[in-house]
Amino acid sequence: MIETAKHFLEDFFGQFSPIQQALIATTFTWLVTALGASFVFLFKTMHRKTLDGMLGFTGGVMVAASFWSLLAPSIEMSESQGVPGWMPAAVGFLMGAFFLYGLDKIMPHLHINFRESEKEGVKTDWHRTTLLVLAITMHNIPEGLAVGVLFGGVAAGFDGATLGGAIALAIGIGIQNFPEGIAVAMPLRRQGVSRLKSFQMGQLSAIVEPAAGVLGAWAVLTFEPILPYALSFAAGAMIYVVIEEVVPETQRDKYTDIATLGFIGGFVVMMVLDVALG
Repeated sequence: MIETAKHFLEDFFGQFSPIQQALIATTFTWLVTALGASFVFLFKTMHRKTLDGMLGFTGGVMVAASFWSLLAPSIEMSESQGVPGWMPAAVGFLMGAFFLYGLDKIMPHLHINFRESEKEGVKTDWHRTTLLVLAITMHNIPEGLAVGVLFGGVAAGFDGATLGGAIALAIGIGIQNFPEGIAVAMPLRRQGVSRLKSFQMGQLSAIVEPAAGVLGAWAVLTFEPILPYALSFAAGAMIYVVIEEVVPETQRDKYTDIATLGFIGGFVVMMVLDVALG
């Protein structure tokens, strides 16, 4: 059944150009975020235990994707080009982490379970709702970039970049975007924001993914030698988000074990997807 699904998806994506593939894949991840955010029309609140488990799952998917879908192909591509495998992976990884570090210091934002007094970035009087959405938007930039870069790498014919692997990454990012949409919209609804506005703000947080995906695919197709660096850049940015944002958010209540189990589950799901489809 997995092989059948793999062939079906590869045949479907094979009809389109790399830019179109990246756009379709990242539009899918955005729509899954919107699906998660739509839960505010059904529920006003969600138990903290459930929310922490979902955030843990998100972190597990991102960590697994960073290695299986991004760093491992980066190393393989570098070695096939006669470059020490560790160099592009290390350089790109550090660049991605420092890019998010800089963005974190500049862009005003507020993490989901944090008090308003704990907002980060430059000082601003922006509303708490806007700051929450900006935090998740920042989180989604490396996800969209990762998907686009991998589709671009497939088209460029790099060793280690496969269409199945790119599809697996898009599916994995989409799966973890579902609880992410809930995690943004539910706190807003709990604070008294209307259902419609909570949904709009929840899905809006992932609107950057299609743009980042198309940009990533275009950059790799235009400047092919950057692919190993671009893959590891996305990995570094994603790991930074997990450690700086996702993990702390799951450790602020008494459900840390649930969050940890969610993380393990997310890691396994992404690993299986990448190995089975890639």
